[in-house]
Amino acid sequence: MKRGKWIERTLLAMTATAFLGMSAVADDVTETIDEALAAYKQGNYSQAVEDLNYAAELIRQKKGQSLQAYLPAPLPGWKAGEAETQTAATAMMGGGTVVKRQYTKGDSSIEVQIITDSPMMQTVAMMIASPMFVGGGAKMIRINRQKAIIDYDKQERSGQIQMVAGERYLIVVHGNNVSENDLTAYAKAVDVKKLNAIK
Repeated sequence: MKRGKWIERTLLAMTATAFLGMSAVADDVTETIDEALAAYKQGNYSQAVEDLNYAAELIRQKKGQSLQAYLPAPLPGWKAGEAETQTAATAMMGGGTVVKRQYTKGDSSIEVQIITDSPMMQTVAMMIASPMFVGGGAKMIRINRQKAIIDYDKQERSGQIQMVAGERYLIVVHGNNVSENDLTAYAKAVDVKKLNAIK
């Protein structure tokens, strides 16, 4: 198959995927992919690449917004801020989509992050699979029967928990001026079973 035909078919496939995965009604993503296809057919390859990159960013944003629903509600006595989404291309910041939420109680604070499409997840997954790679003050624990790594400093009263869900999601719970129980409580509040079930 000639390269031009292959690219055109790829663009058409992306358009079909966008329609099937989101809505039959044209939205900003499908419109941008259509514009990329039109630019490609006109030989404006730079514009086609720019449009496709923009469409990919919009898809990452939509994915992040859907993941916000998996961030836990504030535990008793805690207050929660608004959920946030951050996205980055693969070449920047390691890539991936991050959804996060801040929780506070007095001068204590905890942030829960769900990260997807990031190479960081592979490193954590390897550490969880092979505890021999866990170093420093970190140790292996189980959160709702899920393997996790906790690194907590009792003197500083700060630390973080990391665990992987569904082989695609890295969950990070970071806290300052908190107890170890506070950290584990928020890690347990993340519904890992639902994340595991996402197709």
